[in-house]
This record gives sequence, structure tokens and C-alpha cells, in this order.
Amino acid sequence: MIFSKKVKHAALAGVLLWAAFASGCSGESGSSGSGLGGGSRSAVRLQGGGASFPYPLYQKWLSEYSKLNPQSRIDYQSVGSGAGIKQLQDGTFDFGGTDAPMSDEDLQKARGEILHIPTALGAVVVTYNLPGLTEPLRFSPDVLADIFLGKISRWDDPRIKADNQNAQLPAAPITVAHRSDSSGTSAVFTEYLSKVSPEWKERVGAGTAPSWPVGLGGKGNEGVTGQIKQTPNTIGYVELIYAKQNKLPIGLIKNRAGSFVEPTLETVTAAASETVSTAPEDLRVSITDAVGANAYPISSYTYMIAYRDQKDAAKGKVLVDFLWWGLHDGAKFARDLQYAPLPAETVQRAEAKINSITSGGKPLREQG
Repeated sequence: MIFSKKVKHAALAGVLLWAAFASGCSGESGSSGSGLGGGSRSAVRLQGGGASFPYPLYQKWLSEYSKLNPQSRIDYQSVGSGAGIKQLQDGTFDFGGTDAPMSDEDLQKARGEILHIPTALGAVVVTYNLPGLTEPLRFSPDVLADIFLGKISRWDDPRIKADNQNAQLPAAPITVAHRSDSSGTSAVFTEYLSKVSPEWKERVGAGTAPSWPVGLGGKGNEGVTGQIKQTPNTIGYVELIYAKQNKLPIGLIKNRAGSFVEPTLETVTAAASETVSTAPEDLRVSITDAVGANAYPISSYTYMIAYRDQKDAAKGKVLVDFLWWGLHDGAKFARDLQYAPLPAETVQRAEAKINSITSGGKPLREQG
């Protein structure tokens, strides 16, 4: 009888021990929503990555969002738009980032429908390292294209001087810096050059990883910025915030209206204004070489991309909450980081995209 009681007690202890172990395991591997006050529920982890163009803005978003939603662990890697697209297609990333909208071919390679959700507007700027200059250089479109084609190879070339008559340009060779990785910033820049230079369009064309005629490659906006800073007489292209943060000079670009325009929040917004109401349903739109009198000609939307149907409902819920927060509360951080906020009509259309994200056919914005 005593032996029987001992067995019963041992069995009961074993059951309780197994229940505690199972509960602990489920706590480690389970998932929860991303709202405030997650309590003891475990974290949901999302991995994203892609364009370096919006990386400073997204890092600020993730920092602020994690303070409000400690149960949501979201990471974004600055690996270039091309890698972001590929790893979203492969399922390595839960969401991606790209400046150049995905091509029809890339969309067809995906395992499902991918949505483009615009997050901000930005400028690709021409920057350079020429010690001694006190005023920003001016670049006509044909001159800029011929510099990157290698046809203009010296800073004292008469065509550069024609737009910069008061500048003391050095009698030195031009070193060109460009991206070495698959890049949305490159896609925006080369799309612009393809629009303004028939020779560029024929010889090189637009794309995330073009075959550059001349120059040295750097990985990410960070890598190109570093090359320009370290090498005198170098010219390259980066997103505006990278030039600003590194105190590099920024060139003025002649737009279609004939004005040499500085990249500012206002001139980037002006470039987007003409396409707001005419953008296609999927929001894949180009705003380079815009016609507005005050439009900065190398402007672009930047996008987060995600599958419309999410395999994991818990992850999908965190993703839609984060996207919604970024579109609204996150917008207030854009200006200080040199990104222009989205036009109101674009925000409304982006809201519709987020609201259409589902898991198992159920809209995730209506859950939780």
C-alpha cells in the first residue's frame, strides 16, 4: 500500500514536471501580437532587409517601435534592394525594402502576390570630393551622363566649366564611384540617366546592377560614401542623408524646366506631386525627370514589400501593425532624416494595401 502511494506521488510529480516543461517550451516558441502590454507572451521575430536608401529612417522606426512594442522583435539589414527582393522571394526575409519597384519578371518569380507599400520619398544626389570649392557644382543632364560614361574624364573639361564658370576646378582626372551590389539607388540613378541620355540608354540602360562603363564599386550607400570621402577628385551618387551626415557637398541638377535644383524636401515633394493621382493601382511608379519647375529630377519613392497572404498569422499581424505605425506615427521622423513624407492621397492608397494583407484568407488588420 505504501509502495502504491509512492508510485502515485512519483507519477503525479512527473506529470507536473512535464507540464511545466511543456509550458516553458511553448513560451519559447509561441508567438503573440505586437500591441502594448504584451505581458508574459513571447516575442515575435521578423527579419527584413533590402535597400540602404531608407536604412537611416527604418533604423529610427525600429528603435521607436520597439520601445512601444517590446514583444515585437523586428530587424532590417541594409543589403541592397536586389538582395532584399531575392530574399523575400526565397522566404529568407519576412519583408523587404526596395527603391526601384519590382519588375514584372521578378513578381512572377515570387511564391505569391507581393505588395508595394510606399514609406517615404527621397533623393539620390550627386556628391564629390573636390577640396577648396565653396559653392555647390552644377550638372547638366548630358554632362552628368557623359561623366559616368567616361566620356568626360577631367574636372577641368570645358563642358563642366560651362555650368560652373566661377568654380576653381582642378586639372585632375575624375574618379567615378558607383555601387557594386544590386541596388535600388543605382536603379533610380540609371533610370534617370536613361531618360536624359540616349547613349546611356543604349549602352548601359537602367537597372539595379548595371554594367558600369567606368569607376570603382562600393557596397551600399555606406560604401560609396566612404570611397568619396577617402579619395579626392571622386564623384558618385548616394541617398541624400548619407551626403548630409558625412558633410559632403551636393550638386545641383538641371531639371526639365531648365532650373538647377537643389535636393530638398520641397523639391522632392514637387517631383512626386504630378504623379500622385495618376499612379497605377499597384503603386509602382517612377518620379525621375519630373516636369515640374521646382522638381528635383533624381527623386524616388522607397517601398516596403511583402506578400499579400502571410503564411504565419502571428508574424503577419506584427508586420501589418508595424507598417501601419510607420505609415502614420513613423512619418514624423522622416523630415529630420532628409526624407519627404508621403502625400496624403498616397498614404490613403498605402493604407488600402496594408488592409488587404491576409493570413489564411482573413484580414490581419481586423484581428487581435
